Amino acid sequence: MRRSLSGQLVLEDEGSFFVGGEVVATDYPMLPNTGLGAPGHITVNQMYVRYWIPAAKNDLAPVVMVHGSVHTGKTWETTPDGREGWATYFARSGFSVYAVDHCGRGRSGFNPSPINQARADSHAASLPAIQITTREGAWLNFRLGPSYGRFWPDSQFPEDAVDQYFSQLVPNAESTLVDGGANTVNALAALLDRIGPAIVMVHSQSGSYGLDLIRKRPKLVKGLINIEGSCTPVSAQEIEATLAKIPLLSLWGDHSIGAAGLNGDERRNGCMATVAALRAAGGRATFALLPDLGIRGNSHMLMLEKNNLRIADLVLEWIGENVPKNRAKEALI
Repeated sequence: MRRSLSGQLVLEDEGSFFVGGEVVATDYPMLPNTGLGAPGHITVNQMYVRYWIPAAKNDLAPVVMVHGSVHTGKTWETTPDGREGWATYFARSGFSVYAVDHCGRGRSGFNPSPINQARADSHAASLPAIQITTREGAWLNFRLGPSYGRFWPDSQFPEDAVDQYFSQLVPNAESTLVDGGANTVNALAALLDRIGPAIVMVHSQSGSYGLDLIRKRPKLVKGLINIEGSCTPVSAQEIEATLAKIPLLSLWGDHSIGAAGLNGDERRNGCMATVAALRAAGGRATFALLPDLGIRGNSHMLMLEKNNLRIADLVLEWIGENVPKNRAKEALI
C-alpha cells in the first residue's frame, strides 16, 4: 500500500469536535412517530471540525478549510489516488489546520424531520429539495474534461482514481435546515470565536460564505483564500470599510474560459472585478489564474490533482508574502 504522507509529520494533537448547534423539538424524528420514534428533541445546525495541530508551529494564524457544494471536509484530506492532501501538507508547513463539514452535510448531520413529516402528511410539496451532482454533471461543472468520460489532454486529474473521487460526493442536505447554508457561516464564526484569528480557505459554493464570515467577524479573518468561489456581490462601502483590510487570494485552475456550469466566465470575471476594486482601495488582493503562471490542466478540484502540492506551495508563498504574522494564541480545543 502506498503511503499518503510525503514525509514524517509530527503532530502535537489531532482530533475533532463540533461547534454551533442548537436543541430543537421535533414531532417527526422517525416514522412511525410513536415509541422510540415519539416526539422529542434533536441537535441541529452543528458543524463538524477535524483538526491537525503540528508540533512545530509557524508564526502565522491557523488555517480553516471549507469545502464546496456536494463535498465534505474530505476535500482537504488524502487525494483520490492516495497522495497527501492539503490539510496535512499545511500542518507540515507549521499551520494548525481545521477542516469542516458544512452544517447539514456529511459528519455534521442533517434534520430528517421535514422529510418524515411530509411523508406522514402525504404532502409531497413540502419535501425539501436535496440536491446531489451526477457524475455527468460534475464532469462538466467541475471541468474534468470537455465531455463526460473524456479528460482534457493536459489533465492533472488523477484519472485512474475517478471512481474514488465520485464516491466522496454527497447530497446537499443542509436544505433540511432552517436558513440553509447561513448556518455554516454562523458555525464558522463560532469556530473563530473558539480558536481565535485564522486564515480562511473557501472553495466553490463556500466562496460566498467566506465573504459573509468577514461581515460577521472582520477582526478574526486574517486572510481569505478563495478557490474558484464567488467573490461577489460586494459594495463599495464594505470594500472601503472592511474587505480591503483583509488579504484576498482568488485562485483559479484551467479551462474556465467559456466553461459550462457555474465555474466559468461569470464567477471568474466577478472575482477579477472584486480583486481590482480591492487593490484600488489599497488592499492586498491577488487574482491568480494558474495557466497564466504556466501551470496547466487543472480542474475545479485543483487541491486533489497530481500537482496539488505544487499549487499548495503557491498558496503558502502567497500567505507568507501577504498575511501579517503575529500568531494569536489558539484557544484550548
